[in-house]
Amino acid sequence: MSFRIQPAPPARPNRCQLFGPGSRPAIFEKMAASAADVINLDLEDSVAPSDKDSARNNIIAAISDIDWGSKTLSVRINGLDTPWWYRDVVDLLEQAGDRLDQIMIPKVGCAADVYAVDALATAIEAAKGRSRKVTFEVIIESAAGIAHVEEIAASSPRLAAMSLGAADFAASMGMATTGIGGTQENYYMIRDGEKHWSDPWHWAQAAIVAACRTHGVLPVDGPFGDFSDDEGFRAQARRSATLGMVGKWAIHPKQVAIANEVFTPSDEAVAEAREILAAMEQAKANGEGATVYKGRLVDIASIKQAEVIVRQSEMIAG
Repeated sequence: MSFRIQPAPPARPNRCQLFGPGSRPAIFEKMAASAADVINLDLEDSVAPSDKDSARNNIIAAISDIDWGSKTLSVRINGLDTPWWYRDVVDLLEQAGDRLDQIMIPKVGCAADVYAVDALATAIEAAKGRSRKVTFEVIIESAAGIAHVEEIAASSPRLAAMSLGAADFAASMGMATTGIGGTQENYYMIRDGEKHWSDPWHWAQAAIVAACRTHGVLPVDGPFGDFSDDEGFRAQARRSATLGMVGKWAIHPKQVAIANEVFTPSDEAVAEAREILAAMEQAKANGEGATVYKGRLVDIASIKQAEVIVRQSEMIAG
C-alpha cells in the first residue's frame, strides 16, 4: 500500500442514473417515482437548441416543485464549447432550490474544464448564500478526456462521480462504429474457427476506474443505446461491475431494474463475503495471516474484497 491513503468515494447509492430531457417536464414525476438512485435531468444532447431556455426553466421549477425523495438529483449542463453552459450554471444556482445535488459536466477534456465550472459555481454560491455546495459529475467522452483522466479525477473537491460517454468517445477516437456501448460486430477474434467478441470499451473503463479509485470518485458506466436488448445491457453492466464501476446510466425506464439488479450484491455474494470475514477473524485469533475457505486461499486482501461487498450492500439497504 502506498504511503498515500486511497480516499473513499462518496457513500451514496449510484446503481442507476436515469436520464430525461428537460424539454419533457411531463415525465419528471415518473422519474422521481422510479427506482433509480440518481436522476439526471438533461439540458444537453437530448434538448434541441431552440428548446434550451424553456428546458432550463422546466428543470428549475421541477427541482423545488417535485418530491425527489432521497435520490441524488443531478442536471447535465451544456458543454463548455457552447453558448449555453454558463447560463445553465448561473440560473440553476441562482434560481433553483437547494434540493439540487449535482451538476453533470459533459465532454470534459482536461482539469481546466472542471476548474472553470467550479470557479463560477463557487462565486454564485457565495453571492447567493446557498446552504450547501453542489457536487460535480464529469463525463469522459473524448480522446483528450481519456488522455487526461487522472488529472480530471483530481481536479476538484466537488467531484463525486465520473462516467464514460461511449458515443461521443467513439466519435472522438475515430472508432469505426455507430453503436453506443456493448460489443461491436467487427471487434472480434477468431479461435478454433469461431468468432469471439471482446469489449472495445474495456480499456477506457479500466482507466476511468483506476483514476476514480485513486482520487475517491465514483466510476460509472454510461449509456447502452439499444434499449430493446435487455441481455446486451445486462452483459455490459456485469462487465462494468466486475471492473469496479458502481452503476450505469439508463436512457429508458426499462433499464433501471436491470442496472439495480446487477449493481446490488446478491444475497449469496453478501453471505459469502461475511463468511470470509468471519473465517479471517478466526485465523487472526489463531495467529494466522491466511486461511482456507471452501478450498481456496483467503488472506488480508480477501478481507478488503469482502468488505467492499458488505459495505455496498449495507449502503443500499440503508
